[in-house]
Amino acid sequence: MSKLTRRTVLRGMVGGAAVNVALPLLNCMLNTNGTALADGKPMPVRFGTWGWGLGMNSSVFVPKKYGADFDLPEEISALEPIKKHINLITNTQAFRDNYQNLCHYTGWVIARTGSAPKDTKDIPGETIDVTIANQIGGGTRFKSLTATATGDVRNTYSYENSNTPNSPEWSPLQFYTRLFGPDFPDPNAKTFNPDPRIMVRRSVLSGVMDQTKSLMQTVPADDRARLDQYFTGLRHLEQQFQQRLEKPEPIEACVRPGEITVDPAMGQEAEAIAIRHKMMTELLVMALACDQTRVFNMAYTNANSSTIKPGYEKPHHTTTHEEPVDMHIGYQPTASWFTRRAMESWAYFVDAFTKVKEGNGTLLDNVFIMATTDHGYARVHSLDHIPVFTAGRCGGAVRTGLHIDGKGTTGCRVGYTALKLMGVDKPSWGVNSNNTSQEVGEILVSRMS
Repeated sequence: MSKLTRRTVLRGMVGGAAVNVALPLLNCMLNTNGTALADGKPMPVRFGTWGWGLGMNSSVFVPKKYGADFDLPEEISALEPIKKHINLITNTQAFRDNYQNLCHYTGWVIARTGSAPKDTKDIPGETIDVTIANQIGGGTRFKSLTATATGDVRNTYSYENSNTPNSPEWSPLQFYTRLFGPDFPDPNAKTFNPDPRIMVRRSVLSGVMDQTKSLMQTVPADDRARLDQYFTGLRHLEQQFQQRLEKPEPIEACVRPGEITVDPAMGQEAEAIAIRHKMMTELLVMALACDQTRVFNMAYTNANSSTIKPGYEKPHHTTTHEEPVDMHIGYQPTASWFTRRAMESWAYFVDAFTKVKEGNGTLLDNVFIMATTDHGYARVHSLDHIPVFTAGRCGGAVRTGLHIDGKGTTGCRVGYTALKLMGVDKPSWGVNSNNTSQEVGEILVSRMS
C-alpha cells in the first residue's frame, strides 16, 4: 500500500462473512496539526443539548461584563473551571406571539422548535436535535441518544413531533447495557463478527425499500408526503444497519467503561440527581468517543423541576412560587441554591468532554452543545432575559469564553447558529416573531474581525 487513508482496510473473512478491518487512525492520515484528516476533511463534529429548569436570578447570575474575561456572579461561580470552554448569551426573548405563556413549557419549546406552542400538548414541530440528527446522524449505531438525570422516563426535551417524544434513558444500568453491553461493537477489538440478526433485518429492510418508488406513484399527494417522511426514517435505519455490519474503525479514545451492575438511588434529592447525572454523562461522553452517535441530549431536570433540598420541605418548583425574596440580598435564597446545583452539573457535563483526547485536542473541540431553560426569572415565569449557554468549538468554527448580550432578540438565534454549524441549509429558522436568519455572529470564527 503506497497511500494510506482513514478508509484503508484489510479485507478478509470472519465466520463465513466478508468483513473489512480498518487500520488505526495513524498520524499519516491526519494533517500536520492533527486537527483534520490528511485529505482535508474535518474531524467529525457532534451536536448536543443540555436542559435545566426554572431559569435564574439575574442579580446573581448575569455577569456585569460582556465579551471575554467576563465575571462570574455567585450563582454561576461553579463555571470557573469551564469558563474558557463556554459562551453565555443573556437577555434573549421567547416570543409567545398570540398564545398564552404556558409556564415551564413555552420557553423551552420555542428554544428547541422555533415556534410557540398553543397548549401543553403541542410540540409545533420536530426539536432541533432531530433536525440535526437527520443531517449528521445516519452513519452511526444510534442516530441520537437522549438521557435524563431525573430518573423519570417522561422527562425529555426531544420530540419527533407532538405525538412522538424521544423517550430518554433514565437508568444508568440500562443505559450502560444499551451502549456497552453484549451488542457493543468495540472498535478496538481484534476480531469482528457481524451480528446475524442485523444481517437479516438489513436484508428485509432492503427488500422493503425496493418497493418505495412504485408505492409512491400509487398514492395521492398528501399520502406521498407522509410516506416520504416514513421512508426517510427507514433509510436512516438502513444506514445504521449497514454501519453495524462493518468493522468499526479503531478509535484510541474509545475505552469501554467499567460495568455498572446496579442503579443508584432514584429519589429527587439534589445529591441523587447529581450522581445520576454524573453517571449518565460519563456513559454519554464515551458513547460519543466510540462514535456510537453524533447527536445527544441530556436533561439535568425537567422544566418543572422537582429537585429536593435536604431539610427543606418544598421542591424547587414550589420554592420559586412561594419562597419570599430576602430583602437583604434581593433574591430567593433557596431557589438560588437549586440553580447553583444545576450550574455545578452543567460544569461537570462540559468538563467531561475535555477529558477525552481526540487528535491534538479533546472531544470538546469537535462538539457544539446548546444548553437551554424554560424561563428567565422563574418567580414571575418570565419569557424575557432568558439565558442560553453554548459549549465546545465545533471543529474550530466557534469561539468560546464570551458573554454576549442578546439585546432582547429571539433566543432562536442560538438554534439557528447550531443548524448552520451542522450543515442544515435553511435560510431562516423559527415561526412568526421567533423567526430569524441571524446567527450569533460573535461566537463564529468566520465572523471575527
